[in-house]
Amino acid sequence: MVDITPLGELAREIYNCQRCGLYKNTTNAVPGEGNPHAEIMFIGEGPGYNEDRTGRPFCGAAGNFLTQLITSIGLKREDVYITNIVKHRPPGNRDPLPEEIEACKPWLDRQLEIIKPKVIVTLGRYSMARFFPGVTISRIHGQSQKCGEYTCFAMYHPAAALHQGSLRATIEADMLKLPNILEDIRKREQPAPIPIATKPPPQEARQLNLFGF
Repeated sequence: MVDITPLGELAREIYNCQRCGLYKNTTNAVPGEGNPHAEIMFIGEGPGYNEDRTGRPFCGAAGNFLTQLITSIGLKREDVYITNIVKHRPPGNRDPLPEEIEACKPWLDRQLEIIKPKVIVTLGRYSMARFFPGVTISRIHGQSQKCGEYTCFAMYHPAAALHQGSLRATIEADMLKLPNILEDIRKREQPAPIPIATKPPPQEARQLNLFGF
């Protein structure tokens, strides 16, 4: 069945993207997947080998860890939206280049416009640099700040825990902060209660009170 939703239409454009040279040596574009109305949007760096083969984001070992992290806060992958800064796999899983990130920027911008997440979770330093320019991930991880109309929350990439086991507990602890951040946003977005007008006392009662009766 053809997906005629805005995200489905956007995915078809991404599949045909030739804005940079990454598409030349890949099997599949990896637009992203998840809830089109997600309150939380996870943005990684770029697809890896498994993602390139399947066309799905975060489906390898790092993806399994991300799924565990999402489950730890009472959600499923289907409840959130998951994508990357670049939509094709960089050769040999190298870091994405600045010109590749810039070429993919319109795709991510449109995903944000369609989904309108309450919280953007950046996974890794290249994703972080888009929303937290000029800072290091070791200093900013586990913290949220307003980035334009979005609240952004920086985290280490899940793959970091696979290469450096000591980071696993840090990543898990950072993830557990998300529910409170999301709840605070929901409370701020609630409309202020409309005050209930009270009826003034009858005119006769007000006049009697003037004389102390």
